[in-house]
Amino acid sequence: MEEPDTGQVLTRSMTTQPTVTLNDSNVIPQLGFGVFKVPPEDTQQVVLAALKAGYRHIDTAQMYGNEAGVGAAIRAAGIPRDEIYVTTKLNNDMHGYDTARWAVEGSLQRLKLSYVDLFLIHWPMPRHNDYVETWTALESVKGDGLATSIGVSNFQPAHLTRLLAESQTVPVVNQVELHPNFQQAELRAMHREHDIATEAWSPLARGALLDEPAIAAIGDEYFKSPAQVLLRWHLQLGNIVIPKSVTPERIVANLRIFDFELSDEDMATINGLETGTRIGPHPNDMN
Repeated sequence: MEEPDTGQVLTRSMTTQPTVTLNDSNVIPQLGFGVFKVPPEDTQQVVLAALKAGYRHIDTAQMYGNEAGVGAAIRAAGIPRDEIYVTTKLNNDMHGYDTARWAVEGSLQRLKLSYVDLFLIHWPMPRHNDYVETWTALESVKGDGLATSIGVSNFQPAHLTRLLAESQTVPVVNQVELHPNFQQAELRAMHREHDIATEAWSPLARGALLDEPAIAAIGDEYFKSPAQVLLRWHLQLGNIVIPKSVTPERIVANLRIFDFELSDEDMATINGLETGTRIGPHPNDMN
């Protein structure tokens, strides 16, 4: 059973959580909390609930429109800034060197932070043909200390190949749609080759897998919910994973996945659910 090379962090909830060491030697909590589609007016309360539960990795984006709420929650939580890992992402209309630099500063202003731990290009936007130029802007952002680490999201092998050939910095992370129905084996193999961490968005296939009988049967073995089984599968593959919920009970439940381990047989059963079916858009079509 493949496990990532992890360290350990201890949260206020006394939950031992794994971390992943990135290719720039920085460390990221393997389980995070996503705020995709969380309304801006609800974001502070939802993120505060997640931090209270024990999450220390919050994932937002300019596109989500809720960076300000994330920042407000961090300030209100009373937790030292260096104990909370914050990711945000570049909006699709902010590509290009000067524009991307300006956009990063805008994120910091909305978050009211002096730096983010991870800044990502959200989509490659290949028809615009400017993601390499945009990446050089992120390299300068990292050099200036505005982001501790930089990475990409939704990049396909061809996009990564070009980025690696035409720039000086290997992304620490590629955040992509990934779940048992869409496992991205080729892309994950490329990530391993270049020491790029795989981060999964839509890890539960937006709930589509919660009614899968095979997942429910495995959950019954461990007295765990289908969501907990799916998140555990991601951890054991070595993925960084960022589930999202606005329900307090589910926020807590999604964190309770460190007290059991799926067997090789269970992992193989879940691996067998591959259908090649995306839920989100293909990155080549996001332009």
